[in-house]
Amino acid sequence: MEQERSIIRELLGWIVYILIIVGLTYLIVTFVGQRTRVSGSSMETTLSDGDNLIVDKISFRFRDPKRYEIIVFPYQYEENTFYIKRIIGLPGETVQVMDGKVYINGQELDEHYGNEEMLDPGIAREPITLGDDEYFVLGDNRNHSADSRQDNVGVLHRKDLLGRAWIRVWPLSKFGVIKHE
Repeated sequence: MEQERSIIRELLGWIVYILIIVGLTYLIVTFVGQRTRVSGSSMETTLSDGDNLIVDKISFRFRDPKRYEIIVFPYQYEENTFYIKRIIGLPGETVQVMDGKVYINGQELDEHYGNEEMLDPGIAREPITLGDDEYFVLGDNRNHSADSRQDNVGVLHRKDLLGRAWIRVWPLSKFGVIKHE
């Protein structure tokens, strides 16, 4: 009889332990971080097809997103599809693409991540003035990226930003914190 109680106590202990782990995992994935996989070449050479990332979902709860940060957001026309792009334009700024280059408030943007000249300015051919909570995003591989230049993506609102790309966990040869500038 005593041995049965001991087994039941041990089993209940394990069940409680597993429930706590599942609960903590849920809280972390929901509010702190999430794993995502890069699909496609729109962020080459910064991120590559097949890279696995941890997305920091908590930073933007305490501070505003910054220019050059690589962010993740849901694609509005396809469920469970997320895009990864770089923030270029911030709230209140005017963004335009002329002669293959990005201009913010009439000044050419100083970019450091080896992008190429854009062949198609899309809707940014004309100046776009961002609202109080709007962001303009571009892929680093500009001629192979669906981003804020296209109507189906457009400018993003603050509430649309899931989080910022934080750590690359795969491939192991590139493991580490992602540089945003």
